[in-house]
Amino acid sequence: MHRLTSSPETEAAPPKRRAKRRAKGTALEEFDYLEQHEAEALLRAIKSKRDKAIFTLVYQHGLRAHEVGLLQLADYRARDGYLYIRRGKGSISRHYALTRRELVALKAWLKVRGSQPGPLFPSRQGGRGVGRKRLDELVKRYAAAAGICREKAHMHALKHSCGTHLAERGETLEAIQDWLGHRSIKSTAIYMHFSRRRRDEAVERNRDW
Repeated sequence: MHRLTSSPETEAAPPKRRAKRRAKGTALEEFDYLEQHEAEALLRAIKSKRDKAIFTLVYQHGLRAHEVGLLQLADYRARDGYLYIRRGKGSISRHYALTRRELVALKAWLKVRGSQPGPLFPSRQGGRGVGRKRLDELVKRYAAAAGICREKAHMHALKHSCGTHLAERGETLEAIQDWLGHRSIKSTAIYMHFSRRRRDEAVERNRDW
């Protein structure tokens, strides 16, 4: 009887490591957010003006994927640099002041998009805002181009990166709550976790203890 033998080509590949789903309200773990250098690398990997504006807003204002598609051109107040963000999951919808980086990326995209009314970031079919499925495809593509591991290649990692990096910059719990539009400060508390950067800084401060 002929006996099948395995070869490197026919052997099954080892299963990919998958990020664990974080239980609501628990502390963030390594794969729940990007390090600051990873977030910068992801934005550098984006050449499309539309996608650069999308991911800059998602990162710097902690947008959920579905919130991107809700944005309308009329929500942007160019005269004073505010954007009306419709927050989901019980968060506060209101006008938010944009950062300089967000304004630069958005103005570059609007030169391409034009001034016709409708979604700020139309889908390829037009008429509707870009969808969550497409954003998931894009974040995986740009994360791969930036050398970011696949476990972190999801939209919620960018949202969590926003809160985490604000905490690393020394913002208070209340300031982060307001920035992200959280009604309950309990939703914000997860961003005060000891990230790798904050842990390393603590070690340096106490190295000669």
